[in-house]
Amino acid sequence: MKTLRKTVRRAFAALLPGEAVLVLCVAGGVRIPPAVRLTVELAVLALMAAAAVLLLTDHRRHRRDGLGHRRAVRAALADTVPAPVRKLTAHEVFLSTSFLRWVTRRGPHGVRDGDLPVPYAPGQVSVMYGFLFVCIVETVGLAFLIPWPVVHAVTLVLDIWGCYFVLALHASCVVRPHVIGPDGSLRLRYGALLDIRIPADRIASVRLDRRFPDGKLAAVDGNGVADMAVAGMTTVTVELTEPVRYVRALGKLAEARAFRFYADDPAPAVAALRAGRSSAGTPGSAARAG
Repeated sequence: MKTLRKTVRRAFAALLPGEAVLVLCVAGGVRIPPAVRLTVELAVLALMAAAAVLLLTDHRRHRRDGLGHRRAVRAALADTVPAPVRKLTAHEVFLSTSFLRWVTRRGPHGVRDGDLPVPYAPGQVSVMYGFLFVCIVETVGLAFLIPWPVVHAVTLVLDIWGCYFVLALHASCVVRPHVIGPDGSLRLRYGALLDIRIPADRIASVRLDRRFPDGKLAAVDGNGVADMAVAGMTTVTVELTEPVRYVRALGKLAEARAFRFYADDPAPAVAALRAGRSSAGTPGSAARAG
C-alpha cells in the first residue's frame, strides 16, 4: 500500500500537468495524434482508479478511528493527494467563484453581521491592472507575430487564460478581505491563496506599523514574523501570546508568533481589534499604541 501511495503521489505531479497541456492544445484547435491522446487518457484513468482505491481504503480506516464522514474524507484526501495539488485545485475553484461574486457585485465572502471587513485590494489596484495591461498587449502582439498555427493557437489560449487569472486574482482579493470579529478575533486572507484565523485570546498587542518587507507572502522570518504585504507594504503589526499554525499558498505548514499585514485604512482595523479585546476582557487587551 505504501508503494502504491508513493506511485500515485508522484503520478499526480507528472500526469496532471500533461493532461492540462493536452486540454489546452485541444481547446486551441491543435490536432493531437490519436495514439498520444489515448496514452495520456489511459494513464490518467489508471491514476484516478488507483487514487480511488486509496481514498476508499483510507476513508474506511479513518471512519474506524472515529472520524465523521466529512472529516474522514478530508483526512483521506490529505493522505493520498499531494498538498500542492489540493491547494492549486481549490485555488482555481475559489478563483472562479470569487470572479463570479465580483462580477455580480455580491457582498464580501465570509463577513457576518457584526464583523468588520478590512479591505487590502485597493493597495494593489495599479499593480494588478498594470499586469493585466501587459498581458493584453502580449496577447495581441503574439497573435500577430507568431506565424505557426499550432504555436499560435496554444499561445493564444495560454495568454487569454493569463488575462483571466490576473483579473480573477484581483477579484478574489476584493471579495475576500481581512475580517475582524466582534470578539476581537482576526481572519487574515489573501484572495483564495491564504486564510489564517487568529483567535482573540492569542492576540497580545496590535499597533499601526508601516513597513516595506521583501520576503515571500506569509513566509516566516528568523524572528517568527510572517508578512502579508500588498504592493510591498504592511501597515499593521499583530503580536501573539503564542504561535499560530497555518497553511501557506502551496500547502506547506508554517507557524508564526506575529503577523504584519496591509490594511487600506489601518486605523479602524487597529481600533476594532483593541475594542474587541477590551470588551472580551482577555489578557493582553492593553495593546501598544502605534
